[in-house]
Amino acid sequence: MVDVHESQSVVVGVDGSEKAAEAVRLAAAEAAARGLSLHVVHATALDGRSGRRPDPADQLLLDAGQDVLDEAIAQVAAQVPRLCVTSTLSRDSAVRALLGAAGADGIIAVGSRGLGGFTALLLGSVGLRLAARVTGPLVVVRGAPEPVRTGVVLAAVRDERDLDALRFAAETADRRKSSLRVLSCYRFYQYAGSMVPMLDDLTEVPEEQMSATSRLLGFLGDEFPALTVTADAVRAPSTAGALVEASGHAELLVVGARRPAHAIGAPLGHVAHAVLHHAQCPVAMVPCRGPHGEGG
Repeated sequence: MVDVHESQSVVVGVDGSEKAAEAVRLAAAEAAARGLSLHVVHATALDGRSGRRPDPADQLLLDAGQDVLDEAIAQVAAQVPRLCVTSTLSRDSAVRALLGAAGADGIIAVGSRGLGGFTALLLGSVGLRLAARVTGPLVVVRGAPEPVRTGVVLAAVRDERDLDALRFAAETADRRKSSLRVLSCYRFYQYAGSMVPMLDDLTEVPEEQMSATSRLLGFLGDEFPALTVTADAVRAPSTAGALVEASGHAELLVVGARRPAHAIGAPLGHVAHAVLHHAQCPVAMVPCRGPHGEGG
């Protein structure tokens, strides 16, 4: 179970790109709101160059990396002057450097695109490997450089495996003084064939979905008494499409990460994969508890 109270820091990856700067802004704000320190990481991947002798150019890369870190630290100091900030200039790969800095439950924040060690994040192998391997929350900065504050945190839920994602969304909304919208999607196929007679009442599906959502909300108990929560069950031909559309009215979309149990490379389910590519606001991905789910 993810307990953000026990996270030692918020970890953010930087590479000098604008999206990384946006990730720093978000990560600094989240660290301050949660009473955590911020750890800034730049990865050079120099140790991955097997079979090479030390190259004088390596020091140039290290110096440039330190400049990136210094710039990010200065950015944080201007934004949140009293925030505790540490940094790492790593010779490791971006994925290993960030996972190592975050530990089991730390929150990692990255931009959706980057340079250097974060090239084409979430469009190439680096970001996808990171998203597929985190054990704590991963926040990917998407959307406009200066997003409009909507006052709404959106949480996508399906069943009890999404409880950690829901708790993360609730705590984030509570700390931001935002409301929480809990969205659950269900689908009817256009051509159900022989399955149609089995559905005595088409209202059973949304009612069952809302009942499952209500059970999830019940787990939160009295933890967030001041939080305004709304819950919706939405019929849609595509769960991912519905979430991407809804993300246009939210300041953060929180999804549970379901990882197919028998897939090479431990990829994400298709819903998490789609929203990480197409959401209109930052996305927080929280690994699901219990058995691996498929396709979420």
